[in-house]
Amino acid sequence: MNRSIETLKGIGKARADVLREAGIATVADLLYYFPRRYLDRTIVESTALREGTQATVIVRVESTYIAHGKRSRLVVHCQTMRNEPLHLVFFRGVGYFRQVFKKDDVLVVSGKIEYFGGLQMAHPDFEHMDEEDESALIHVGRIVPLYPTTDALRKKHLDSRGLRRLTSAVFEDAGLNVPEVVPPDLLNIHKYMGRQEALQAIHFPQSAESLESARLRLKYEELYLFNVMMVHKKETREKIPRQVRPVAFGKSREYERLLTHLPYTLTGEQLRAIEAMLAETQKDFASAVLLQGDVGSGKTVAALGAAVHYLENGLQAAMLAPTDVLARQHFRTLVDLTGLTDTIHIGLLTAAETKKSKTATLEQLASGDINFIVGTHSLIEDPVVFKNLGLLIIDEQHRFGVEQREKLRRKGKNPDLIAMTATPIPRTLCLTEFADLRIVLLKEKPAGRHPIKTMRLREDRRQAMYKSVRKHVSAGRQCFIVYPMIEESEKKDLKNATEGFEELRTSVFPDFKVDLLHGRMKNPDKERIMNDFRRGDTKILVTTTVIEVGVDVPNAAVMVIEHADRFGISQLHQLRGRVGRGAHESYCVLMADAVTEDADERLTALENSDDGFYLAEIDLKVRGPGQLLGLKQHGLADFRLADLYEDRDMVQQSFADAQEFRDINEDARSIIRSHFTEGSVVFPT
Repeated sequence: MNRSIETLKGIGKARADVLREAGIATVADLLYYFPRRYLDRTIVESTALREGTQATVIVRVESTYIAHGKRSRLVVHCQTMRNEPLHLVFFRGVGYFRQVFKKDDVLVVSGKIEYFGGLQMAHPDFEHMDEEDESALIHVGRIVPLYPTTDALRKKHLDSRGLRRLTSAVFEDAGLNVPEVVPPDLLNIHKYMGRQEALQAIHFPQSAESLESARLRLKYEELYLFNVMMVHKKETREKIPRQVRPVAFGKSREYERLLTHLPYTLTGEQLRAIEAMLAETQKDFASAVLLQGDVGSGKTVAALGAAVHYLENGLQAAMLAPTDVLARQHFRTLVDLTGLTDTIHIGLLTAAETKKSKTATLEQLASGDINFIVGTHSLIEDPVVFKNLGLLIIDEQHRFGVEQREKLRRKGKNPDLIAMTATPIPRTLCLTEFADLRIVLLKEKPAGRHPIKTMRLREDRRQAMYKSVRKHVSAGRQCFIVYPMIEESEKKDLKNATEGFEELRTSVFPDFKVDLLHGRMKNPDKERIMNDFRRGDTKILVTTTVIEVGVDVPNAAVMVIEHADRFGISQLHQLRGRVGRGAHESYCVLMADAVTEDADERLTALENSDDGFYLAEIDLKVRGPGQLLGLKQHGLADFRLADLYEDRDMVQQSFADAQEFRDINEDARSIIRSHFTEGSVVFPT
């Protein structure tokens, strides 16, 4: 199984190199290089051939000849087993095919039946039959696999036909022994076929039923092994003794002081979330929590409520944000919330700070004078040293790689972790990607928030939309107008932010201050523009998804999203959440003309619901987990077959099985190490 692909007959260095580029370095890789789809080329002899239909039939060669005309062609005259005449016609490779077909050859041919002076197939797929042994066929006469391929593979004759030959040769090897990686008890409980049988059936199924059984078995295998990995990952973390401990919930004077001076009352869910996070810290190992909440549910203040328990016990807390805009937003929010206490000293560290400011911040961190630091990737860099880091808070955690998170954790003495996400995560993803974390939910929104009215408008309603924006801005409100692009590109149909800004500033709203914000600007410019908008000096902010999360401007009451069909559900929901944060009625306008079926499903879901958890389920269904949470290189598992939405029942079952049957053999561990690349897992010996 793990021997090099070069050990297979006919695979020299050149072919091995292109196979490796496609991710096939070993025989095991080849067997797990699954077909992308299948063609039903089973033999049907019970009915007469009909023009215009696809057919797979057994024929015997009667004669061959070259027909001349505008295009010379080889004609192979055959008879079916029903004694019907059928011509096979080849316009290309005439010289080659003339040598391939001999009188009395028995073939299985597959193609479209046409009529041209008689029934014929042009360039059909075919395969010679040996003694009419149908079981030996791999290209026709069966359900035929089609594989993902590339130009490089095709040039080396490793298209679907070539890969079928290669894979078939592996299964024909009498010495092939595919070790089992799922415990026998689980196979018996769920009545799954064995691993070798499943692999053979997914490449060369004998029937639609055997193909489905193989797919179920192999889906279960990858979900089960992934969940075993997560179980062991959690157990590994829990074996490391706790070195820091915050003040217990209910015993923090700073926490009570914070609650007294907050300008609003925490929701019941916020209070329960803080208590749940701190309950985890009373265990003998470092805690790891995923704090997930809908837009505007108050995750930042809940994280602060937990953090003050650490600060009161002489520990430091760090909050890591993915962007400069979001880091500064958190910094301002935390300073405002803690401004009445002299025991919490908050610092900010981003790449935009001056050298003098950075030096002072690093010194204060190392000495402990700053006990709560907010920053971007700059916090991960080597010069950053903490005196006593006890809590790490990561916002929009899926935007950071596993190694980045671990590098920051290593700066403390096994600190506790709160991972925050404003993207509600479906249950099936929680049972896979975050199975090693305690899930804490925030669904309840603070009192006084109005539902955001969402509507979809076509281009012919643009002037009416502008009139409405003018009405709200004249009444003292502010407006976001979001574009999917920054500057002109090959997508000529999309208005971009810079063009839109100029038109809005000069022609549409010349009497209001309109400004432009996007991710390519320098940080001081971003800060100035956001400050102008927060103060209310700027009335309309033209922007991109740089404001997707974290930006909190209570006076903003209108969100216009241009080309809304170009955004995913979670992005649209996050953007919508930038309004409706104050006491004013708020609106979200989705501008979109003719859209695809998928886009229509997304936009309709946004119009009908403001429940982020429901929308996350729709997003998982439409786009899949990779786009929902971020890029695969940021830690998301790459499942070959399993679909976390369609297979959600199997996800839950495999999760339960992994906790009960966690002992696996070395072959299973090898798959986990090579496929899921989770280096932090230590398996017991």
